[in-house]
Amino acid sequence: MMNGKQFCANDPEVFVQAALLAQDYCDAIDLNLGCPQMIAKRDTFHSIVQPTYPCFQSFSVLLANEKLSVPITCKIRVFPDIDKTVKYAQMLEKAGCQLLTVHGRTKEQKGPLAGVASWEHIQAVRKAVNIPVFANGNIQCLSDVEECIRKTGVHGVMSAEGNLHNPALFEGRNPLVWEMAEEYLEIVRKYPCPLSYVRAHLFKLWHHTLQVYQQLREELAKVKTLEGIVDVNRELKLRCQEEIANQKEGEKPKEGLPFFHWICQPYIRPGPKERCRENGDSGTEKGVRGKRALEEEEDGNSELLSKNKQKKKLRNPNKSFDPSLKPKYAKCDQCGNPKGTKCVFNMCRGCCKKRAFKEVADCPGHGLLFKTKYEKSLSWQHSQRGIQTPEISQRGDAEVGETAVLKEAGDSTG
Repeated sequence: MMNGKQFCANDPEVFVQAALLAQDYCDAIDLNLGCPQMIAKRDTFHSIVQPTYPCFQSFSVLLANEKLSVPITCKIRVFPDIDKTVKYAQMLEKAGCQLLTVHGRTKEQKGPLAGVASWEHIQAVRKAVNIPVFANGNIQCLSDVEECIRKTGVHGVMSAEGNLHNPALFEGRNPLVWEMAEEYLEIVRKYPCPLSYVRAHLFKLWHHTLQVYQQLREELAKVKTLEGIVDVNRELKLRCQEEIANQKEGEKPKEGLPFFHWICQPYIRPGPKERCRENGDSGTEKGVRGKRALEEEEDGNSELLSKNKQKKKLRNPNKSFDPSLKPKYAKCDQCGNPKGTKCVFNMCRGCCKKRAFKEVADCPGHGLLFKTKYEKSLSWQHSQRGIQTPEISQRGDAEVGETAVLKEAGDSTG
């Protein structure tokens, strides 16, 4: 089995430096250019940069191909236009990409607007390039894998949502949800990770069952230890087994599910119209406004609060969700995150640190003293040599040994 490390990036040189650190521990480096999440938009990562794809073709992939000792692979989303998608894929191939995964959705297709992935785009890319192509999108069960390979001619298939709801998807099985959870929790015991990761996986795995047993959803959200999560799984198992024992002959799954809720199966994300119907809206202007607009009108009544806000309310009964009471933060000039109130560059700490390091400057507001430590280090170096400390000019005039000192100052500040 191939072991690859996936990266996102908005700076080709930083990406390659990070990949160089990881290359001895993997078989390939993958650059993800196909994630449309909000954090990607904020930091101009992923599919947000696809419209300016020549920069990545010319720098990130090309530079990685030259510097790395392991193959460079990429994952992309498609453009609405097939020809543009094909040209994009060919550019990545020319730059040195050695395997390409194509998600058949555009960067706008996410959440309730995900819709159906276009295998037609994937097929066009597969025919146009000479490197292996993997397909991603519309994979909910093993038969989808076989159909995708047959229709697109790809060399492999990737699944995200489908695999999270049924980890046995590629085995062609639909196991009991608590059995999969038990297996997963044993892995967590062996290889510990933050509890938030465990919760996220179990919310996916137990999705349909937690619609039936809402109390267990709340318990999973509040539990603080791995053993507590094991207890929740044990309770879920007991309730499902009791339901199975009382099941009537010929009874069929509810809510239009292919299997009973205690069996691992796909979750088909409803579109905007389906969400309106689920919420009892008729599709009028108020209904179309959806969940976000409704939350803005909340007055603290738990019946109107979303499930996530109800959990926060349980942890902090005095918490208010009134938008007018939210503190207003001045934004960082670089990335849009809240800026430091005393920052000399009007930036958040992360952006400030990069700029201060680059310009050999100080920012007392963030406690960054690159210039001060640089001057002290040079002064100490020259005092050791019996040479008078030179006046510091531009960073480009410093010697190689001085650059190393600056790096040490940066490390101690970070």
